[in-house]
Amino acid sequence: MEGWIILATFVPKLLTTPRKTNGMRRILERIANLIEPHSEGKSSQLYDWIMLGAIVIGVLPLMFRTQYRLFWYLDLLSCGCFIVDYLLRWMTAGIRSKRSAWRSILSYPFTPMALIDLLSILPTINLLAPTFKIARISRLLKILRVVKVIRYFESLEIIITVIRKQRRILYTVLSLALFYMFITAMIMFNAEQDINPATGEYLFRNFFDAFYWAACTLTTVGYGDLYPISDLGRVISIISSIVGIAIIALPSGVITAGYLDELKERKENNSDNS
Repeated sequence: MEGWIILATFVPKLLTTPRKTNGMRRILERIANLIEPHSEGKSSQLYDWIMLGAIVIGVLPLMFRTQYRLFWYLDLLSCGCFIVDYLLRWMTAGIRSKRSAWRSILSYPFTPMALIDLLSILPTINLLAPTFKIARISRLLKILRVVKVIRYFESLEIIITVIRKQRRILYTVLSLALFYMFITAMIMFNAEQDINPATGEYLFRNFFDAFYWAACTLTTVGYGDLYPISDLGRVISIISSIVGIAIIALPSGVITAGYLDELKERKENNSDNS
């Protein structure tokens, strides 16, 4: 813990002291260019491939029930890469951010991607200290390593950017979908009163069953485990399916339009910079 405090207090001083930090600042700028995804430098591209390889071998054990000894070494190797990447990104947070150096470095551990990076490192605690009981959720935390791929694939990064920019519209669509599922579930729960001949019970035993049916119908998934058997229930199901198609199409159109606009904006910025 003392090491993190020293890092958080020492690096900002290096970035703000004019005389002694010119050389250190240049080093940090080179490191920032190295770890920055989608950079044109060969060293940066090699770094991206190394991190992608670390992510692949980090999630490889999740594809097997039996944990072989080789997976233990692969996990240590991938975690070592994650730790180095985390520290380098923390050290260069003041360079890569538009805010002041000390604020960027102090706030970096609380950013979403930094939290994902940290949580992807924690599973290795179970390897180094098996008695650490909380690390029993390590297999679930390892899945978060897949999220790190977003940083190295521009297409996924663009989608995340579009979702962030269009979040108000998407929140509105999500609220509309939840409201419609609630209303449809309530109508169906009270309209479908017939006994299911296969089970001898009500089709919807509780409101959650009705809400689950409404969600499956709205998304046009239709698993077939719950379906209305009365004529009134089938009419409601038809209407819900038709409206569900319209509601589901809304966020698809928003994201598609935003994706095209983001691509156009990035191309214009690249042409201006060149």
